[in-house]
Amino acid sequence: MPKGSAELTNARKGEIIAACRKLYETMSFREITLKEIGQQTTFTRTSIYNYFETKEEIFLALMQREYESFAEDLDSLRERKEALSVEGLAAELSHALENRMMLLKLLSMNLYDMEANSRMERLIEFKAAYGAWKDALDRCLQKFCPDLGEQGRKSFLYAFLPFVYGLYPYTMVTDKQKEAMEKAGISYVYMTTGKMAYDFIRTLLGGLL
Repeated sequence: MPKGSAELTNARKGEIIAACRKLYETMSFREITLKEIGQQTTFTRTSIYNYFETKEEIFLALMQREYESFAEDLDSLRERKEALSVEGLAAELSHALENRMMLLKLLSMNLYDMEANSRMERLIEFKAAYGAWKDALDRCLQKFCPDLGEQGRKSFLYAFLPFVYGLYPYTMVTDKQKEAMEKAGISYVYMTTGKMAYDFIRTLLGGLL
């Protein structure tokens, strides 16, 4: 058992977030309840309220951790590589996105509801992690695409960030959705997450440089 209240608090928060992540791999956001999450922990369900007031706060904390880990990956990329071509950077970023399917799935949910049902301090922590990830991405652009300049990097970020939000629902289409599109006369062309991300990033960078 961790020693000290701060260490214990962080450990229990981590256990709650991990339980939520495990459930979300097989259940929908709507199906998951605080009771379900509590049953996956080593302490009582009511103890969750000592750390999170709502289910949305737990999901927001899970997204925060995903952003923090993603930022670390981007900083590691910048340190490992001396230089990258447009195609090389597109490949690295698309691969990084493929490895963040949990984040992409979380982003496909209604973020407005999650933020609205979270306390301000939790929302600030989440926004700080999001900002750190965006800054890590910007640092990669500064190193690998110096000719973009500040305005070019802003243009890339403001196009790339909304794109990321729609990547999961577009590439992870269910059989029911495919059947509905077929009956509606819409042809669906399957693309992997990595392929779609690579094509978009390469095209976007190519147009800005």
